[in-house]
Amino acid sequence: QVHVVESGGGLVQAGGSLRLSCASSGIIFSVNTMGWYRQAPGKQRELVAHIGSGDSTNYADSVKGRFTISRDNAKNTVSLQMDSLKPGDTAIYYCNVVPPRRDYWGRGTQVTVSS
Repeated sequence: QVHVVESGGGLVQAGGSLRLSCASSGIIFSVNTMGWYRQAPGKQRELVAHIGSGDSTNYADSVKGRFTISRDNAKNTVSLQMDSLKPGDTAIYYCNVVPPRRDYWGRGTQVTVSS
């Protein structure tokens, strides 16, 4: 059984920063394309950043230049550094493989950005 645990969310003022982390038992991050997704109230879940097994990265236009995804293969973790946060970044953030697997969704971590 796979467990995914996201952490690092919180309440921050606009312009601030947060660093999210994702750990898992059952998923080997180094051989998978890993992504960070988010779901805002009343909206569909969207992929905001992903990192390939060869460490190539890709970002949604809405976060490009502000978010940085990285992976630590030794610790089997994936992180998302979020800078210059905006109220529009408020959402629950999840990590999963790309494309996502239904049985890999964790509880996510709440990010709230106040104006």
